[in-house]
Amino acid sequence: MMASRKNGPIYIGLTSDLVNRVYEHKTEVYEGFTKKYNIKRLVYIEEYDYFDEAVRREKQLKKWNRAWKIELIERDNPNWYDLYYELY
Repeated sequence: MMASRKNGPIYIGLTSDLVNRVYEHKTEVYEGFTKKYNIKRLVYIEEYDYFDEAVRREKQLKKWNRAWKIELIERDNPNWYDLYYELY
């Protein structure tokens, strides 16, 4: 999950190359939701061994209400720090 700021707009996505994909969001490579709402902060990560599991979870999270998403983020990252820099 990515956000523009604490309690800001939340983006949920799926990738096999997290470092590169977050970099693309940060540098606004593509038009879309993340660029429109200045979403550049990686605030929550889940990893899966199998693609179909990841797709299933992504779809599940996208159906969640906003409060549940915020609770999930804040369980592990209460200050909404940008986790991108911890990936190195």
